[in-house]
This record gives sequence, structure tokens and C-alpha cells, in this order.
Amino acid sequence: MPFDLDQICRQVVTQAADAIIYADDQGLIRLWNAGAERIFGHPEAEALGQSLDIIIPENQRKRHWDGYGRTLATGVTRYGADSLLSVPAIRKDGSRVSVEFTILPFHGEGGKIVGMAAIMRDVTTRFEELKALRKLAAGAP
Repeated sequence: MPFDLDQICRQVVTQAADAIIYADDQGLIRLWNAGAERIFGHPEAEALGQSLDIIIPENQRKRHWDGYGRTLATGVTRYGADSLLSVPAIRKDGSRVSVEFTILPFHGEGGKIVGMAAIMRDVTTRFEELKALRKLAAGAP
């Protein structure tokens, strides 16, 4: 069987356990994989074309969109290859989830960013365990 990088990439993106989401320069979701469905609860058909606001808690939206706009304008993100961002997110049912993720800007002609992909991992269980350990270490009941 010949090595087919395109097929491997397609399969990794669509079937990864982590959420892989691509949004265009307007912040509209254009790719939503099975991991995103599992973590956030929105089926792909429902998420495509929607704003990223469907997973961003309302009190985090201004900060998110300020950073998104800055990255689009400058082409620079602090959350690239070797840096993770940890943030709260929301599921379809309104419950909160803690995620860690990296950002991959996509450049079009002339170097302008045309969209960004995020690879997100649900770290809710680990976050809750750390919170409980900190509370215990502080002597709280």
C-alpha cells in the first residue's frame, strides 16, 4: 500500500479524540471533527457555519475576540507550537469544560491570515483533581 499523506492527514483530523476546529477570519467554524462533537456536544452539521461563540463562555468572549483580532492583524500568537492555553469552554448543554489548546494560523496569498485551527483537549477531570488537591493542601474541608 503506497504512503498517502493526504489520506493520513484527513483521517487524523476527522477521527482524533481531541477537538480539531478550524475557523475562518470571521470566526465562523468551517471544520469540526468527531473530537469536537464529543467534547462540546454539537453535531458537525450544527456547528459548521456558526460563530466560535458556541463554545466560548459569554464572560470570555471579549478577551477571545480581542486576541483573535490581534492574531489576524499581526500573524503572531502566543499559543502556537510549544505553548498551551488553558481556558474554560461551554458545551451544548451549557455545562462548562476545561480545555487546553494550541493555535495554528493559516496564511493565504500575501501572508494574510485566512483562518485558524485549534487543537483542543478536555482537561476537566485533571483540572478538578488539581483544584481539590489545592483545597486539601490549604486545609479547607
